[in-house]
Amino acid sequence: MTTTPPTPAKHLPIRLESHFGDRVVRCFHPRPADLNAMWRPHARRHPTKEAVVSGDERLNWGQLEDRALRAANGLRSLGVGKGDRVALLMGNHSQFIVAFFAAQALGAVIVPLSTRDQTPGLTYILAHSGAKVLISDPDLQERWPLPADVPELRHRLLAGVPATHPQAFAALQSHAPLPELEPVVEEDLALIMYTSGTTGFPKGAMLTHLNVVHSVMHYQQALGLDENVRGAVVVPLSHVTGLVAIMLVALGLGGTLIVAAAFKAPDFLRLAARERMSYTILVPAMISLCLLQDDFAQHDLSAWTACGYGGAPMPPATIDRLGQQLPGLRLSNCYGATETTSPTTVMPAALTRDHLDSVGLPLPCAEVAVMDDEGRELPRGEIGELWLKGPMVVKGYWNNPQATAENIIGGHWRSGDVGRMDEHGFVYVMDRRKDMLNRGGYKIFSVEVENTLCQHADVLEAAVVAKPCPVLGERVHVFVHPREGRQIDTAALRAFCAERLSDYKVPESFTVSAAPLPRNANGKLLKRDMREQLLRELAATA
Repeated sequence: MTTTPPTPAKHLPIRLESHFGDRVVRCFHPRPADLNAMWRPHARRHPTKEAVVSGDERLNWGQLEDRALRAANGLRSLGVGKGDRVALLMGNHSQFIVAFFAAQALGAVIVPLSTRDQTPGLTYILAHSGAKVLISDPDLQERWPLPADVPELRHRLLAGVPATHPQAFAALQSHAPLPELEPVVEEDLALIMYTSGTTGFPKGAMLTHLNVVHSVMHYQQALGLDENVRGAVVVPLSHVTGLVAIMLVALGLGGTLIVAAAFKAPDFLRLAARERMSYTILVPAMISLCLLQDDFAQHDLSAWTACGYGGAPMPPATIDRLGQQLPGLRLSNCYGATETTSPTTVMPAALTRDHLDSVGLPLPCAEVAVMDDEGRELPRGEIGELWLKGPMVVKGYWNNPQATAENIIGGHWRSGDVGRMDEHGFVYVMDRRKDMLNRGGYKIFSVEVENTLCQHADVLEAAVVAKPCPVLGERVHVFVHPREGRQIDTAALRAFCAERLSDYKVPESFTVSAAPLPRNANGKLLKRDMREQLLRELAATA
């Protein structure tokens, strides 16, 4: 087993800088001054190069720039200026991209909204962010909040309708291109991305130009990407992975963005082959679904050279089969969050197979500290909360100084993840604090049990949740979904775990699901839904 990381590729120059008042962080230097300085030069240098492929639509860089600057001038005619918030309630298509760059050209702030959110959640975010404009897909109009509930929302525009429609976003492109971009500085906001809000109201993470530029450069270096990248986005553009890690990486480097409306394994494989996709980020379940397609080997995926993954354990059998099918593919575990503008650690592709339980090494400008409950750093190997620092950590939370003070301390963001770092610098995420089980005083990290179960030949995916117990507090319960054509024998699974785990970690009960386990639009398991299902089942049998 490889334990020592290889000599890294030559790093981009780095220096210490002061940002956001009291933070001193490592920063790339030189670097683009802002997002506009990152994307627009590509349109000037190679205007006929393909920039966006979305369904039947293809835009070259000159067309993307023209549409974005015309839309920017149209937004300015509606009163949108620097610092104003523009909300996007749209699925994955070209008008999302045009609207994003149009707002950036004005120095405005994009507020992405999930197309899965309902009226109460949309109302809260639109009101809290003080959005001036909402650009929405037509089929989501029924979820729009009442005007009285969002008094600062002045304009509601529709994407995907004819320019003759009175609310058409496309009508903005009848304006002349914006003659000059609004100057911004790198600590200005580019985005406000609202967290999931699993406890209380969602918080608006403030992503600056500095944050996003560093994330693009981190992915560029860690995954070996350049201006030839053809990145495919199959997760929502409203999520930090789709927006920053794929869209802005591909277009920020001057490459091509391939847009899929949603992930369906057969469609994705056809799209990736036809468009010569070279890069994407998926969750392990998506990769497994691709490999389950009978015609996988018939698709020419030889251009696919870089793939990030995260959010769940990657079964070794999946990695091995992917390596056999695509020997030229570099597969890297990537760990981050909205508050870190996506990446904090990345596993070098050459070490992925030998370090399945690690999320990789800290990126060049990133710092990872393992802290105890009193805010003291723990020695290597000990388990605590992961605190993350760097120029990619957000400025704070919009209109929420209390949350900013509680979650960002001395430039470190308290992730809420329980983990450790080994003597070689590899980072391990053991669990979310809320997902960690306590069985009679023994702490159980659900990811360890899930990793073990995913090594079983019959298991496609597994999720561990706590089953309430009046004696021990919590016991280990597992939701498990079998591989196609396989049957789950829970006694065999329990014995399999007993051979590999401490006795108190062995699952005591199972829910076998014929359907895939519930996930959000980004492919992450919805453990809250599974906990609620388990509690309903227990109440029904009480």
